[in-house]
Amino acid sequence: MKSSIILYIKNIAVVCTVIGITGSCENMLEADPPSNQLDAGQVFENVQTADAALAGLYANIWDNSPLSGGPQGSGALLGSYTDDLVCYYASGESSGALDLYNNLQISSNSTVYMYWASAYKEVYMSNAIIEGTENSKSLPQSEKNRIKGEALLVRSILFFYLQQVFGDIPLPLSTDYKINQSLGKTSASQVLSQVEADLETASGLLADDYRNAERIFPNRKVVQLMLAKTYMLEEKWSVAEALLKTIVSSPLYTFETDITKVFQKSGKHILWQLKPKNNNDPTSEVQTYYFSGAAPTQYALNNDLVSSFAQEDKRKQNWMAAVTIGANTWYRADKYKNRTANPTEYSVVFRIEEVDLNLAETLVMQNKLAEALPYINATRLRAGLSALTDLTSKEAALNEILSEYRKEFFSEMGHRFIDLKRLGKLNTLSPVKPNWKDYHQRWPLPQKELLLNTNLKPQNNGY
Repeated sequence: MKSSIILYIKNIAVVCTVIGITGSCENMLEADPPSNQLDAGQVFENVQTADAALAGLYANIWDNSPLSGGPQGSGALLGSYTDDLVCYYASGESSGALDLYNNLQISSNSTVYMYWASAYKEVYMSNAIIEGTENSKSLPQSEKNRIKGEALLVRSILFFYLQQVFGDIPLPLSTDYKINQSLGKTSASQVLSQVEADLETASGLLADDYRNAERIFPNRKVVQLMLAKTYMLEEKWSVAEALLKTIVSSPLYTFETDITKVFQKSGKHILWQLKPKNNNDPTSEVQTYYFSGAAPTQYALNNDLVSSFAQEDKRKQNWMAAVTIGANTWYRADKYKNRTANPTEYSVVFRIEEVDLNLAETLVMQNKLAEALPYINATRLRAGLSALTDLTSKEAALNEILSEYRKEFFSEMGHRFIDLKRLGKLNTLSPVKPNWKDYHQRWPLPQKELLLNTNLKPQNNGY
């Protein structure tokens, strides 16, 4: 059975818009599965077809989701929404992304809707896999645990991003359209509580060992990182610290000291990465950020970011490239190098450097400044910078960590937005984002969703 198997849920032909696919619930049809598809019961009769359904979820995540490295993913959208990237789309088809960059988004913004819709589509797919696995009578228990654990993790990550971007959101936990079509909003704090509970469950279901040497499927350590990130949002610093220390001490991971190898798929510093759809395809990131010989038409690095680097910083020398046309110079994100044949790069979702800096943050929040220093210095030393020898205050330490987050993770997975928001510093964007308002800490709920489900009202403040 090919990994492109379509997971067909009998009696459901159209999914409600509240879980992200256009179409009214009035269009629900009684139907048998097409001859080239399997119904849910058949999909979860054996490991091969169940894994094929899971592979389909990962393909969707890679292609178009908050974790995608493409133009609809968090790296591009949240990077330009903050101060890492400048959007150069022309008005028209891509004006949704342009309006986000200019902080002029409204509830009918097509890019906002696409971000919401793709995430909820994948939430639905995750729910279908969770339910199918739980109901299976033939899958071995160990395989049921693994498949359910991975699907719970993916759903949790999607809820995490949706909560950070939109605030209070609907929280569909099943494939029952009768429930999903009229879900109201769950408070942001309750969403995090659900994410925490699901990740704790997933942690007990998954193993530390990877099921693929290329780390294209997540393991328990990925769950622990997401759980620590959730605890950090809940200000549970000591619990987050303990989890992060289990990751940095794991023999599975080794800090990569060569700046030129950080985005090579063979690295032992990688916790999880997404494989392109076809062997040797370039990553979505290189297709999104590359430009040469002409002015950018999608994204370029913000000059505010570029100027924040010291000239001797190896990240500036290796992870960005200058493009000069006449009197104008732009900088492109250049972390991924292979634009045609690509035998060496996958899209990195999580790497050990994030664990280090998260750990530094949790320590500083507990006033353990000296203990935090080595975890801040790791990325600095690899970049050719001198080590910090003292952190004079909690505020100074957090500023150093925030600076390292930005320099290490620009254009990756929406880090800048997530980090600024967690530290309560999103409003510091005002000097470089002229249209920034306090209510821009959340995006508007998509107008299409509010029209179809009035239980989602009220709209987010300011929109």
